[in-house]
Amino acid sequence: MQETLHYLLMSDHLMIQKALVSRVKDTGLTPGQPKVLDYLLNHDGTIQKEIAMFCHIEPASLTVLLNGMEKKGYIERRNVGNNRRSLYVYLTEKGKEYADRLNWEFAIIEAGALKGFSEAEKDLVQELLNRIYDNMVEISAKEGIKK
Repeated sequence: MQETLHYLLMSDHLMIQKALVSRVKDTGLTPGQPKVLDYLLNHDGTIQKEIAMFCHIEPASLTVLLNGMEKKGYIERRNVGNNRRSLYVYLTEKGKEYADRLNWEFAIIEAGALKGFSEAEKDLVQELLNRIYDNMVEISAKEGIKK
């Protein structure tokens, strides 16, 4: 039986997420935290609103995630300059270590997921998924759905 695109995308996502959570269970990371750490690795010192938008997390849910990450010592939030309205989020040394580990674990998982694919096929998968994402951003914008 041929599965639908939405089923395959959801299933692949869940299987990758489960593999990652299983591989990093010793860290105490919860399912929503890896993508935040991954984002901060390349965007350290950003405001919560940007993190929520990039990670597709509601701001209230992100606050809960960040509270847990702060308690575990992965991040710190602070004001920059005279801007008291926006808190900037920074990785701690512990957070950087875990973010680096996540990149390592993702590389292993992705290598397994793409086992037997040629480099051209890997590039094609990446290109096609990017096009799907761009189309969904366009659809969301037309329907007034936040990114």
